[in-house]
Amino acid sequence: MNEALLELEPKRIWSYFKEILEIPRPSKKEDKIVAYLINFAKEQGLEAKQDKVGNVLITKPATKGKENAKTVVLQSHLDIVCEKNNDVIHDFEKDPIETVEENGWIKAQGTTLGADDGIGVAAQLAILEADNIEHPPIECLFTVDEETGMTGAFGLEKDFLSGKILLNLDSEDDGELFIGCAGGKDTVGKLAFEMEQTPSNHMGYWITVSGLKGGHSGDDIHKGRGNAVKILNRLLWNFAEEFDARLTSFDAGNLRNAIAREGKALIALPKGKEAGLESMVSQFEKDIKAELHVTEPNLSIKAGIEECPAQVLRSEYQDALLNMLYAMPHGVIAWSQDIDNFVETSTNLAAVKTEDDHFHITTSQRSSVETAKKDIADRVVSVLRLAGAKAEQGKGYPGWTPNPDSEIKEITANSYEKLFQEKPKVLAIHAGLECGLIGEKYPELDMISYGPTIKGAHSPDEGVEIDTVKKFWDLTLDILKTIE
Repeated sequence: MNEALLELEPKRIWSYFKEILEIPRPSKKEDKIVAYLINFAKEQGLEAKQDKVGNVLITKPATKGKENAKTVVLQSHLDIVCEKNNDVIHDFEKDPIETVEENGWIKAQGTTLGADDGIGVAAQLAILEADNIEHPPIECLFTVDEETGMTGAFGLEKDFLSGKILLNLDSEDDGELFIGCAGGKDTVGKLAFEMEQTPSNHMGYWITVSGLKGGHSGDDIHKGRGNAVKILNRLLWNFAEEFDARLTSFDAGNLRNAIAREGKALIALPKGKEAGLESMVSQFEKDIKAELHVTEPNLSIKAGIEECPAQVLRSEYQDALLNMLYAMPHGVIAWSQDIDNFVETSTNLAAVKTEDDHFHITTSQRSSVETAKKDIADRVVSVLRLAGAKAEQGKGYPGWTPNPDSEIKEITANSYEKLFQEKPKVLAIHAGLECGLIGEKYPELDMISYGPTIKGAHSPDEGVEIDTVKKFWDLTLDILKTIE
């Protein structure tokens, strides 16, 4: 199916994107794509180097007449968010991503596509290969592990780059130029539990929540989408109250930077209460669909008979889990007081997984205000501790403070308007970008972030709009031509 990409324009971007799709590149396992880049540089006769954490830098001299222009860093990340639908068989460490074209969009078949940030990588490779593009001295920076911890940006060495301008190719809305972003922090909890023998005269039921859109925990957090953890927990909480249902396992969500799309729980139910439970599930599905009728038209909540589990959680641990998840904040916490319709602070209840002797709860917090980021992360910690869970916070990453006097902002905005006869929007983004960390180490860098339109990032609905890739390419070339 990927062969159809070779018919799209610009041909070199799509050709390289096709090659990238065939190389497994999960976060923290980018060795195959790194080897590909090193070999690419060798074949092109370009200098390449790698730092201690695995970032790759490929440099290319300026074209004739641009030797004295400022060196430009083109930057993207190598890793992909590995999300798939439950009914799709796919090994992200081995299998290529298969694509399909739908109404002007390129999408994957039941998995994330990896246009975030494979399209940025492909554009860098196309520029490095080309012999007919006017450009200043170029440094192409490819960072690792952006999606699960920004390890590459954290570990970037202070003498690795020499450029004065950075083009971050990791934004997802054509016509929008980003000059600032939120900082982020992860908070995880471990809630220990003990099991006991399932009471007699019980039967097993599985409960599933599926069909949710999910999405990016920054870009999509304000869109009113359902969270599988919250929905499943809400139903289980009512089961426990109404039917004295006993919980054996709870598994929902996946990655810290994705809104939870699917969830499944196994319970033991006193016999004779089957009709009441099934009636509640049916009514609950109708209620949640009514609440989310615009954002989640494909929501599905189902129950089915299962072999009765031999053990269930002791009641006090079940209560602790269900009450904690009910109280746990999720979604927009505060809107910006300075920028209209811009999320300042949010938190994502990303996943709950049943381990051998504990539940693993994954959350992430974002804010463009450092103190507000700490406050919401501490609020999550307090909820975890009230339930008796152990809480641990990551060190987080800084935001990127907008520079209204940015020279590259003016160049990029002027190029966009000249090329497309439309003024772009200049914004900050609630998602985390590596620019914050890179700028912390290279404060002299003048930075901007832009890209083609990508929707559904971090979910199997991810797609990139074909026409905007051409605009993204044309804009990048005009920026390089203009920089002096």
